[in-house]
Amino acid sequence: MIASNSAGRAQGRPRFIGYTGVAVVLALAVTACGGGSGEKTSDGNVTLTVSVWNLAKTPEFTALFDAFQRANPGIKIKPVDILADDYADKVTTMLAGGDETDVITMKNVTDYSRYSSRGQLLEITDVVRSTDTSKLAGLPAFNVKDKYYALPFRQDFWLLYYNKKYFEKAGVTMPPQLTWDEYAKLARSLTHDEGGKKVYGTYHHTWRSVVQAISAAQTGGDQLSGDYSFFRDQYEMALGLQKDGATLDFGTAKAQKSDYRPIFESGATAMLPMGTWYISGILGQKQKGATDVDWALAPMPQRQGATGITTFGSPTAFAVNKRAAHADVAKKFVQFAAGQAGAEAVSKVGVVPALQTPEITQAYFSNAGMPTDELSKKAFQPDKVVLEMPVSEHTSDVDTILNEEHELIMVGDKSIDEGIRSMGDRVKSEVLN
Repeated sequence: MIASNSAGRAQGRPRFIGYTGVAVVLALAVTACGGGSGEKTSDGNVTLTVSVWNLAKTPEFTALFDAFQRANPGIKIKPVDILADDYADKVTTMLAGGDETDVITMKNVTDYSRYSSRGQLLEITDVVRSTDTSKLAGLPAFNVKDKYYALPFRQDFWLLYYNKKYFEKAGVTMPPQLTWDEYAKLARSLTHDEGGKKVYGTYHHTWRSVVQAISAAQTGGDQLSGDYSFFRDQYEMALGLQKDGATLDFGTAKAQKSDYRPIFESGATAMLPMGTWYISGILGQKQKGATDVDWALAPMPQRQGATGITTFGSPTAFAVNKRAAHADVAKKFVQFAAGQAGAEAVSKVGVVPALQTPEITQAYFSNAGMPTDELSKKAFQPDKVVLEMPVSEHTSDVDTILNEEHELIMVGDKSIDEGIRSMGDRVKSEVLN
């Protein structure tokens, strides 16, 4: 999930390295292509449509919408709610079909690259130029030949969640900085039975980034290059843990469509590498009494001999549909979300905003239920956060190939060497040539 941030680390904000050039759920009375044009009501008020995913479980959307509507009484926001797993396909279909949804949430930079290159997003360089972006992390990821088609409103990066109860029960203290070898050893030692139920030492979700993005970030490897030998060590670690039963095997997780949230919240795993977006989910579940997990945070494990903490992440942004029914109002919302008021709104629900100031950081850590130990705070001070996937005209096609080969490796249909070789051959022949 990033970009240069010279604000420093004293306030608990990550320093980012540069990118490559680059709650009410409303039912939708629409067709399979989704959408819904923004409409002007009889009293002159405007209804702005915004595409989102899993509205009921993604509190920052409701927080942003409520804040914007309070600041702009004449504007009503109508969410276009889409299942998270279907979001990319649904939005792709919507935009291709001429849908007029005003604001399109860019879930990741891969989708942004696809939509902007197809001319489906409205250029908003004027909005960017008129906004103070000096402390807006993630913005360079949306630079397309010095033009912008989106503004980030949140900034996520990966760290390590862990269940304090299991560590205490095992008499283990989470080290201030883990190597991957130490992490794997911990995962094996923490795997146990709890009341007749197996507790895994860790859980690796099925996304390819769990293996590939962290490997690229910590080795300096280029995921668009066609040379993927730098993936090998991370695959060996992940498959080794899977073979030893220290994590749920990939095939089972995929077949069961496993959700990392209940796995961690139910106490089915002692550790979980995951993005900062999940913090808001835990806080929400704790407030509702839906989980009693005693949790804390640690920095992502590092390669042997590494100095400092390097992880990966990605910004999330709002863009204006090229066919937006209310483009000017849509621009106003996008600018609001990326600004001070938007940052304050998402911080209150445990989401890391793109705008990073000492005041916003303080507000974030004052949320009820946030862990306050020093290691958890250190986890928010990585030295480098590398973009999850570089942005270029090849990003989408390469991402598809890497994901397909990742699944074949993880289920054992291909060896690590076979899968890595196939990734390179396919990317070079199908995309780069």
